[in-house]
Amino acid sequence: MAHLAAAIQLTSGADKAKNVETATALVRAAAKAGAVFIGLPENFAWMGPEPERATAAEALDGPTSKHLATLARELKITLLAGSVLETGAPGGRLYNTSCLFGPDGERTAVYRKMHLFDVEVGDGQTYRESAAVAPGEAPVLVDTSIGKVGLSVCYDLRFPELYRAYSSKGATVLTVPAAFTLMTGKDHWEVLLRARAIENLCHVIAPAQVGLHPKDRRTFGNAMIIDPWGAVISRCSDGEGFTVAPIDAELTARLRKGLPSLQHRRLT
Repeated sequence: MAHLAAAIQLTSGADKAKNVETATALVRAAAKAGAVFIGLPENFAWMGPEPERATAAEALDGPTSKHLATLARELKITLLAGSVLETGAPGGRLYNTSCLFGPDGERTAVYRKMHLFDVEVGDGQTYRESAAVAPGEAPVLVDTSIGKVGLSVCYDLRFPELYRAYSSKGATVLTVPAAFTLMTGKDHWEVLLRARAIENLCHVIAPAQVGLHPKDRRTFGNAMIIDPWGAVISRCSDGEGFTVAPIDAELTARLRKGLPSLQHRRLT
């Protein structure tokens, strides 16, 4: 039986209350459209100037997480809090943390972004995520109504060994909430997402940030959902919104039976 999932697309800024209000409205709309699993993008609650990150951070059970737990319980959905800035990392740094809330409002998983975005991509910006953020230490796989879900965040997408670890442990769905830059997104976002789906014969749910953010930061958008054959089955157009698609466990099983590449792997 297929279950509907939704990937939300936002243009978050430095106004945390406004961001959460917009995210909440889109979650409600996606639930009304029938989605039982709804994903928010990376930094959905705050995407302001990088030097101000600490002012937007919260404890793991802070007000934003409590709000999402209540929302998940009210709507009876599984809700992926794409990522929030979490206090309490070593050395006074933060974590970039993705949480999953079940239909009962309980937090069922906590994943802290493992690969940090320290790059210069040619868009006039210098990204040094590790200056304020500490890396997480472990992958996180969780059972949900749409299957076994492997959690990740944005830059993790470039490290296929993370997703292979998930599929080796039974993952059928991969989540990639992101704030991909416009410069890298236009060339790499879709092809990397489709590759992760094909390599692991998994559905991929990829919520995204889009448009112009403070300090002239631009993100690519194109939130999408991809099937285990690598086909993009739904995608957001430009601007804020959401896209919905079925997560079909029978399709995954059929494709894995016909193309059992996960069983043919020789490397350990």
